[in-house]
Amino acid sequence: MDYKQANAVAKKLVAQMTVEEKMEQLRYEAPPIERLGIEGYNWWNEACHGVARAGVATVFPQSIGMAASFNPALVGEVADAISTEGRAKYNKSVQYGDRGIFKGLTYWAPNINIFRDPRWGRGQETNGEDPFLTSAIGSAFIRGLQGDGEFYKATACAKHFAGHSGPEGKRHGFDAKISKKDLAETYLPAFQKAVEAGVAGVMGAYNRTNGEPCCASETLMKILREDWRFEGYFVSDCGAITDICNGHHCAEDLPHAAAMALKAGCELNCGDAYVHLREAYEQDLIDEAEITAAAERLFTIRALLGEFEENRPYADIPYSVLRSEETKALNLKAAEQTIVLLENKDGFLPLDKSKKRTIAVVGPNAMSRTVLEGNYHGHAAEYVTVADGIRREFPEAEILVADGSPVFEGGYWDGFKDLQSEGAAAAGEADVTVLCLGLDRGIEGEELGYDNEFTDRGDRKTMRLPACQMKLAEMICDVCDNVIVVVMCGSCADLGEKVRNHAKAVLHAWYPGALGGLAVARAIAGEFSPSGKLPITFYSDKNTLPPMEDYNMAGRTYRYMTEKPLYPFGYGLSYTTFAYGKPEIVEADEKTVKLSVEITNTGDVDGWEKAQCYAKFTDSRTTTPNCQLCGLAPVYLKKGETKTVEVTVDRFWLKAVTEDGARVEPDGGVTLYVGGGQPDGKAEGIGL
Repeated sequence: MDYKQANAVAKKLVAQMTVEEKMEQLRYEAPPIERLGIEGYNWWNEACHGVARAGVATVFPQSIGMAASFNPALVGEVADAISTEGRAKYNKSVQYGDRGIFKGLTYWAPNINIFRDPRWGRGQETNGEDPFLTSAIGSAFIRGLQGDGEFYKATACAKHFAGHSGPEGKRHGFDAKISKKDLAETYLPAFQKAVEAGVAGVMGAYNRTNGEPCCASETLMKILREDWRFEGYFVSDCGAITDICNGHHCAEDLPHAAAMALKAGCELNCGDAYVHLREAYEQDLIDEAEITAAAERLFTIRALLGEFEENRPYADIPYSVLRSEETKALNLKAAEQTIVLLENKDGFLPLDKSKKRTIAVVGPNAMSRTVLEGNYHGHAAEYVTVADGIRREFPEAEILVADGSPVFEGGYWDGFKDLQSEGAAAAGEADVTVLCLGLDRGIEGEELGYDNEFTDRGDRKTMRLPACQMKLAEMICDVCDNVIVVVMCGSCADLGEKVRNHAKAVLHAWYPGALGGLAVARAIAGEFSPSGKLPITFYSDKNTLPPMEDYNMAGRTYRYMTEKPLYPFGYGLSYTTFAYGKPEIVEADEKTVKLSVEITNTGDVDGWEKAQCYAKFTDSRTTTPNCQLCGLAPVYLKKGETKTVEVTVDRFWLKAVTEDGARVEPDGGVTLYVGGGQPDGKAEGIGL
């Protein structure tokens, strides 16, 4: 069924409704209309890394980790598996008459906001700091989730449009002031590419952007509907329309706020502000034609999901897919490709599995299930913590386990607060210590309800880990020579010079999903070569960060920062080495440039290489990025193997953006580089 056919179905249904019934259908808890045979439908569902909040489902790595895979095709596989599980759960919910919250097929994911500031607590839900990477990963997720059948298998919703990336504590009244250049160059491209990928929904942000509440912004809606020709539905973030009145003070009361949003083009309200549409209608703030148009757009989406078909599509997907061994294997594969190897001194890793030794697994995240999940998560049928994984992968070793400290002071009740001595005792008995540090959703995340020395309502105040963990880490380094640090959190972590200099290896594993502990253990054991790359710049605690409230991109991310970071965007080590030839242009037209490059695995281990293509601009009429990621080419190479890899670059990413937000042909030169990270001054590029 195409959009036109679905819209015809929607129009026929909506034409039979009263104006009151149509208004009720614009709320996320849409009631049934029994006289028309229309069931109730709850639009609110989440699935950024697995079906969330609806019981048992596969918990994949959190979105920031999936971005670290630098592998859009893998993300597409994951999204396809998510929607398959979602359909299976939906089929059973319908069978048992359960049409409540988190049971529908309209998933409010992916979050494609730009992770412009590493302190932002919700950055873990995003695809990182780069517009191209965010677009590539986000588009793959959208296509995988929605499927390519006659009907949507599920629908994706790109959020939060636009300019949302903190501060969490101020979001209900915050005005993100963004220049036309930064808006066009950084904040909007991923949404444009999501529309091109066919995304069914777009969610508005809580904040204002340049003075306009995002869920009632005529400026943003014009870009979305007129410039990009978006045909899907627009939904408010939850409670955001109420914020128009109570937080932003842009409307005198809730009927006026509801009218502002509806007239701007917000068809669906998550929250209860659209209860006041009746008052707005009675006060002539809106008319029936506007209500009808919104209802028709929403019912078009429901028709495209096959809700009104006599034979409901995908009804044959059985509940048993939730026990699928193939999905379990995919989850492990995904977790493995998200891990970033930051340090590996003198090739300390991998460890020999056959050697008898004592391994201590110490730290607040050694035995934590919470850290595997991240936020916006489901519940897995099986979890493998790092301690569990080490036991499985090192059967010849004696395994000692200790918490050592809470994630944060106050994280445990007093009887479990001060455990550094226990952690040091375990490490002092060990030949090798796997030190599991990091955060969890209780200290970084969405609008947490507290402010302390480490977190401001979910946003971090420092790149260092909490003091209790830093104390533990330094104690461990004093008593154990061979320390492997595993960090699990949603952003960067500065371990400090003492720990960083002492550690034999450092792995960053993000929030790695239900099988994340097994993936970490397999990496340490050398069952695969780590291939993850950093989707964000890793700042040290000494790097200068602009105020979080400042949305100017100057000085932010690898594209515009001038200081040396702790680790650069795109960085990640391997157990093997790769050599690149000089890239060649094999095809070019007005839309794309196709490059080819030879890549050779010059080491002794098979593994993935995540080839990255960057553009560098010279002599441009406007400020351009230091360099700009514009292409990806993941490739698996056996030791000694050479492959010729092709990278297709959309010329969209080769344009310069002027101060008025226009994308123009650069009047200087553009050079393309292909390598395992950002151009280092030695790489050979090719000019266009």
